[in-house]
Amino acid sequence: MIKKTAKNVERKRRHARVRTKINGTPECPRLNVFRSNAHIHAQIIDDVNGKTLVSASSLSMKIEKGGNVEAATKVGQEIANLAKKAKIENVVFDRGGYIYHGRVKALAEAAREAGLKF
Repeated sequence: MIKKTAKNVERKRRHARVRTKINGTPECPRLNVFRSNAHIHAQIIDDVNGKTLVSASSLSMKIEKGGNVEAATKVGQEIANLAKKAKIENVVFDRGGYIYHGRVKALAEAAREAGLKF
């Protein structure tokens, strides 16, 4: 009998492996993405001090259908605008173990177009 592990367990394993290499500093913090079925969340985190500098999500922005590409694009633009206000230009992108496709890609590209460098 084949025993298949859950997708989220595999994603967490990938994310843990990536997190050994990616670390956010005060000069270049980490842009973290979390994707659920209904919403998408993005945070800019300083791992050295253990602080979330900026955060945005489709839930906090009160987007009605937050689980689609359009919502991810809006969240990407919002996180970049909040980062500009906090004087953050360069970040390290942490896709959270998700495939760089669909909503994750839309968020990243929208943040780049709005002025974040990564």
